[in-house]
Amino acid sequence: MRIGRRELLREFLASVVVFLVALPLCMGVAIASGVPPAMGVISGVIGGLIVGMFSGSPLQISGPAAGLAVIVYELVQEQGIATLGVILIGAGLIQLAAGLLKLGQVFRAITPAVVFGMLAGIGVLIFASQFHVMVDDKPRASGLQNLISIPEAVYKGLLPMDGSNHHLAAFIGILTIVILVLWTHFKPAALKLVPAPLVAVVVATVVDLWLGLPINNVDVPNTLLEAIHPPTADTLWKLTDWKIILEAAALAFVASAETLLSAGAVDRMHTGPRTNFDRELWAQGVGNLLCGFAGALPMTGVIVRSSANVQAGAKTRWSAVMHGMWLLVTVAAFPAILKYIPTASLAAILVHTGYKLVNREHVKKLASYGRVPLAIYFITLITIVVKDLLTGVIVGVVLSFLKILYAFTRLEARLEVEPDRRRAHLYLRGAATFVRLPALSGALEKVPDSCELHLHLDRLTYIDHACLELLSNWEAQHASNGKSLCVEWGELMSRSWGTPHPAVTTAPLEVEGALPGPEPAPVPAEGGTRK
Repeated sequence: MRIGRRELLREFLASVVVFLVALPLCMGVAIASGVPPAMGVISGVIGGLIVGMFSGSPLQISGPAAGLAVIVYELVQEQGIATLGVILIGAGLIQLAAGLLKLGQVFRAITPAVVFGMLAGIGVLIFASQFHVMVDDKPRASGLQNLISIPEAVYKGLLPMDGSNHHLAAFIGILTIVILVLWTHFKPAALKLVPAPLVAVVVATVVDLWLGLPINNVDVPNTLLEAIHPPTADTLWKLTDWKIILEAAALAFVASAETLLSAGAVDRMHTGPRTNFDRELWAQGVGNLLCGFAGALPMTGVIVRSSANVQAGAKTRWSAVMHGMWLLVTVAAFPAILKYIPTASLAAILVHTGYKLVNREHVKKLASYGRVPLAIYFITLITIVVKDLLTGVIVGVVLSFLKILYAFTRLEARLEVEPDRRRAHLYLRGAATFVRLPALSGALEKVPDSCELHLHLDRLTYIDHACLELLSNWEAQHASNGKSLCVEWGELMSRSWGTPHPAVTTAPLEVEGALPGPEPAPVPAEGGTRK
């Protein structure tokens, strides 16, 4: 793709901004994942140079994501870092196949209640685990234990015991968060493109060096090759293990959902080319496949770096590609500089990120749709914190399907009889299926003799053959009692699937309107993701 000098300068400036945002986040996500920081930077390099070149969302930035840190941490604790690369290779192959099979839109079909609950659950887990790292302590074995032991971390940060340095790390962490918040809200207009995480980390690092604090710093290898640990032939055989395959599928599912939701959000930020979701999916698969062979972290499309890219004025994919180049140059040529960064400072950035993921606006949006979406949100969130991310997402998706099933099988049949008992009105609301046949039959039996029944369909979403035949048989059986049925036949049939049964078409119905063809009417969708 050709690009002029002016456009190249624009993309160069945008790439520098994205690089400055990405560098601390790549290392911070790696620390949160329980792996060396260099593994996160390598993922950022591949996400920029490879995925950025071929992605279906040109302005989206790919790299290690906080949303996957929870899964990766659990995998590393259970399987080890060596097996992580094998799982990532499997996940990349699944994403690649899904993209080639054009399943990009399928991965996006997740109800907002589950998505928001997943983000909030990830936010709680990241906040709880990195709170301990922020005071130079180790995260606990589970998300729930991390959450429960936060008071202990606060105590260590305020009242150090046995000559420990937890309070010094806590000071650097709090300083980082304060700078982050102040710069976000009060930065000078002339420096609006300078990212808050970079300013916060630089200030914290300078203060740490000035005071000479005895706290943990980032551990970066002297050369990039030392950070690359490809899977061996022995470990690759684990791809035949069903447990490893399931872990890879879970990782691919969450990574794909986060990527494509992020891509949709990026599309709403600019007026340029729209996302090709299938291409984006297979590009992510290629990226994760390479990350697996390089022994790096899994990647997704990430909204924070992507929004920084759009706000910095990027118009093409070259900004994403160049940001990967700057990451590569930094970790290859200047690893000594990165070693001065306090671990507590990077953890503090993730504590702030986790806090923002629990978005109160999401709760307000879901509450406007009723109690059920809100219940799905909180159940998903709590399950993720108490159990794990995959279980929480599965529970949320199952509850969403049950909600659809309930809505599709719910029918309200309200009968109103006029005082002279010559005319009655039956109001149907919901879906008239065989499951609700007793309710419909009960309402029909209450119609007085010698009464004209008018069927109101304004709020009827669907009617199946069983209920259509019930209406037909009811009219035929009660004609001797003077009962008749008035219905907009064309409108009624538009709410059914398939060709009507002959018994329905030949019954003595009082038809108002023509009989439509056999083509079924579209079923209303559950609803899309709102942003």
